[in-house]
Amino acid sequence: MAEENFFERVYAVARQIPYGKVTSYGAIAKALGAARSARMVGWAMNASHNMDDIPAHRVVNQKGLLTGKFHFDGTNLMQQLLESEGIKVVDNQIVDFEKHFWQPEVQG
Repeated sequence: MAEENFFERVYAVARQIPYGKVTSYGAIAKALGAARSARMVGWAMNASHNMDDIPAHRVVNQKGLLTGKFHFDGTNLMQQLLESEGIKVVDNQIVDFEKHFWQPEVQG
């Protein structure tokens, strides 16, 4: 199924996000050559709940909002995970988003 393959490609990029950095759904989609597929990247992140090797907490929306936080156990888990990596979050928004942003490389 093509969707499963896309999800695996999303996970391959997500695994590369460095500790203390974040990226966006759209940046991952662009890196995969599917710039209009940010929502599908979100679905892939939602589907990765039981995968300990996927740092889904490091994927946010293009403005640095924790839009995926409702998919984590406990209301503040996503924020707590980010803050444990030195990323400050205020009102579900990453402070100094540009400083923490990681741009994935385009996959060949």
